[in-house]
Amino acid sequence: MRRHRVVVLVLDGAQPLDVGIPAQTFQARDELPYDVLMCGVDPGVVRSGEGMAYLVEHGVEALAHADTVIVPGYRDPVRDVDPRALDALRAAHARGARIAAICTGVFAVAAAGLLDGRRATTHWRHASDLARLHPEVEVDGAVLFIDEGDVLTSAGVASGIDLCLHLIRADYGVRMSNVAARRLVAAPYRSGGQSQYVPRSLPEALGDRFAATREWALERLSEPLTIADLARHASVSPRTLSRRFVDDTGYTPLQWLLRARVDLARELLERTDFGIDQVAADVGLGTGANLRLHFHRILGTSPAEYRRIFA
Repeated sequence: MRRHRVVVLVLDGAQPLDVGIPAQTFQARDELPYDVLMCGVDPGVVRSGEGMAYLVEHGVEALAHADTVIVPGYRDPVRDVDPRALDALRAAHARGARIAAICTGVFAVAAAGLLDGRRATTHWRHASDLARLHPEVEVDGAVLFIDEGDVLTSAGVASGIDLCLHLIRADYGVRMSNVAARRLVAAPYRSGGQSQYVPRSLPEALGDRFAATREWALERLSEPLTIADLARHASVSPRTLSRRFVDDTGYTPLQWLLRARVDLARELLERTDFGIDQVAADVGLGTGANLRLHFHRILGTSPAEYRRIFA
């Protein structure tokens, strides 16, 4: 079986877990036909983002021999990336190498122009910065990873494992990816379209025009709230509320209510042993079937699976 060379480009401020995930996932053990090589822009010491440092033996010239290049996340991703790294990424991609980014590593890949006109993801905290700095990229900050064929991106930390296992699955099939997953004691497969589990949104984080109304609604999610109810509390017309609510939150009032109910359901699944039907009733979604439907649409998983992971 042909061996596949993975080169991990360790940039200044690289996060330790993001560097360690590909280094360990692609280790040439247990039948895995990979060789992993770590490089920096220059050989030598590369500063970490967590008070650590890496000693890499190779510079960016190593990318010229890579089948896959992985760019781990790094601190302060809005800063400029060394032009030599960007040139090396472009050259590797033009030569046919597959480029993958973990977490904020996507900022370097985007700066190299390899994501223009493509979908990409990153850790949900950094999605707005990525969209602002690279408007030519279609940013989706809600999913675990995105496979665009020759360029792949993932959300933060643990989703880097999902991305690496996905690469093994694409290269050598399910059996080989399961070998790697067992070694990592990791879930063998999580769909890239599964949602990142972001913290519950508080009203203050969404704008202050209707913050008091959102706070009021959050305390009454079990009730059958309508747009008219929200407008009455905010002392505006339903039409004005709908228009300005989108400006504040990015969602219509009913979309925001639905997500708030699913968020509350997540909390109840984590900290209580209530049945699914009871959780659905307590958050204003009526039935367990309704909760499962909206849970899957928004989070890409089921209430039972969410509870199994996070309870």
